[in-house]
Amino acid sequence: MSIDALSASRRVPVAQEGTARPSPARLLTRSLGRVLSRYWTVAAFVVAWQLWSWLTGYNQIVVPPPAMVFGDVLGNIGAYLPDLGWTLAMSAGGLVAGMALGTMIAVVVWSSRIVSGMMTPVALVMRSVPVVAMIPVLARVFGYGWFTVLVITTVVSFFPAFVLVGSRLRAAPQATSDLMAVLGASRSTVLRLLLLPHAVPGLLVAFRLTAPTAVLAAMLAEYLMGGRGLGTLFAQSVSFHEVGRAWGAALVATVVSVACFVAARAVERRGTVRFS
Repeated sequence: MSIDALSASRRVPVAQEGTARPSPARLLTRSLGRVLSRYWTVAAFVVAWQLWSWLTGYNQIVVPPPAMVFGDVLGNIGAYLPDLGWTLAMSAGGLVAGMALGTMIAVVVWSSRIVSGMMTPVALVMRSVPVVAMIPVLARVFGYGWFTVLVITTVVSFFPAFVLVGSRLRAAPQATSDLMAVLGASRSTVLRLLLLPHAVPGLLVAFRLTAPTAVLAAMLAEYLMGGRGLGTLFAQSVSFHEVGRAWGAALVATVVSVACFVAARAVERRGTVRFS
């Protein structure tokens, strides 16, 4: 072995020893910095909540401190999980059914002007009526059970999919449409190969907009009609003056809605890259 090779082999361990890894404290500091840079508004909200409960001097029945609410949620998580699971099941079922129904009706409206003239005003009227005013009517028609909650979340999830998918179906790329016409493709072939893939980004936008709304709509229906779910838990807690449990139910619903929005946005980003 030559002298140069021997000296190079001796320098390698020294170089490897010189590249020290970051200490655990530095890694922890970086992680906390990233979390605070993203979620500092949440921390500011909790601090403002705590200061408000201190400075106003309100009774805990009116404004419970954050420690009381978080303590009830974390200490009695078993009291929330069954109702949370039920609300998520109702909202997920209504979300899937509403988006599927909105997509199908958008396709039917695209294929027929007569159906378009019939369905578009009905959809606009349904969207214009507040959900709170719709719940008593639907409850009288379908009963005060879980099926009505599913119907309400379906109605809430229907309109965004109907509008956004329909707009994408009517805005296909002109060059690709001309190519399909030159090749003599039928309407069903154009729909299957061109329009439906082109409408997927619109469907994903509707999914992002509707996912958190479906959770809150299901909770509102449960609150007004009773039965099971976070809405019923909130109503019962208010009736029995369990303020920490009531605010805890509202806190859980808010966190779940935000989580649904974040997850739906991630799905939308991936799907848009795939179908753009």
